[in-house]
Amino acid sequence: MSSSAISGDEIRRILRSGLPTEAFKGRKVLLIVPDHTRTAPVGQLFKETHAWLGPVAKQIDVMVALGTHPAMTQEAILNRLDLTPDEKTRSYSSVKLLNHSWDEEAALVNLGSIPAADIRELSGGLFEMEVVVKINRAALDYDELIILGPTFPHEVVGFSGGNKYLFPGIGGPEILNFFHWLGAVVTNPGIIGKKWTPVRKVVDRAAAMVPTRKWCASMVVRPDGSLAGLHVGTPEVAWEKAADQSACLHIVRKPKAFRQIISCAPTMYDELWVAGKCMYKLEPVLADGGELIIYAPHLTEISITHGRLIRKIGYHCRDYFLKQWDKFKEIPWGVLAHSTHVYGGGTYENGIEKPRARVVLATGIPEEVCREINLGYRDPKSINKEDFANREEDGILLVPKAGENLYRLENEVST
Repeated sequence: MSSSAISGDEIRRILRSGLPTEAFKGRKVLLIVPDHTRTAPVGQLFKETHAWLGPVAKQIDVMVALGTHPAMTQEAILNRLDLTPDEKTRSYSSVKLLNHSWDEEAALVNLGSIPAADIRELSGGLFEMEVVVKINRAALDYDELIILGPTFPHEVVGFSGGNKYLFPGIGGPEILNFFHWLGAVVTNPGIIGKKWTPVRKVVDRAAAMVPTRKWCASMVVRPDGSLAGLHVGTPEVAWEKAADQSACLHIVRKPKAFRQIISCAPTMYDELWVAGKCMYKLEPVLADGGELIIYAPHLTEISITHGRLIRKIGYHCRDYFLKQWDKFKEIPWGVLAHSTHVYGGGTYENGIEKPRARVVLATGIPEEVCREINLGYRDPKSINKEDFANREEDGILLVPKAGENLYRLENEVST
């Protein structure tokens, strides 16, 4: 597949052919978009979609698929849509800008449950439990849902995009927590960059419970933020095509593992909850006993939403929790999953935890907090990135913008 940028005319052609105007006449349309932690020309797609469907649709609004990320201000949502306040007033005055509220019961509606027997089948026998499926109540006020979002390798589901913008994007806590912990039990290396994962099967099963008609414009984004591909159709079809292209564009192969990785977080990762991607995407090429440094001098928060709980439990390997399940089972499973993903592989035997490799924070988070949460610390001022550049033969890898491209060994097989 080509990795060159597609033109604005081609984007327009693909979008319009995939979203026939006759399907949207007199309909209320909700556009579901990512927050600021995903690289994509969301504003361009929003404007093109609005220009095409605005003349025929009854209403077009936007909802940010936050999952459990903090709510965005109206100004921040305008930024995400590449709109100035004046543009919003002049050209998009009727468009409502909505945040998802995952933890407000009144903002959610229960769609039912995925039965335990189905979960057993979908998870490959890892779990057998009923999972409640809730979605943002406001989303059901619309006749058509259109997902506008990118597809990248993803640590929990395999590849992001498609129905993931519904669950956990605008879903309730039950499916959200189950989704994340299922991925953590399989493990990041066992999930990331693979298409047909147990988690993807659960996500698609939950999406099938949404009664509203669903569309998706799934973007495949180049490093410079332009589009290498755009795939429009149902969430399942559009996502599958985008995941195939993402696998060609967003996976970097290396011949051997590295003893030290300096993984630099872009400023869009403004808390460790999302900057953890700098570990997830590099873990497959981190050598046993090695060290991965998350370099992010701008970062001072563990998590605005979940920081208190993370400081309570710390960062640990999967088996630390599984082998002490009675102690931790009441902690939200999404928080447990995040903990294991940042910490990486390891063992827990006879009360002793041994990490497969070491994760170090070179951030604005104080040293005492890093020790408290069971991660290493390094003063970011002590790091000169130039000292680590072009040293792959020495077993040292510098990644100037980490978090979206997945790094894998050349002999690792993906499915």
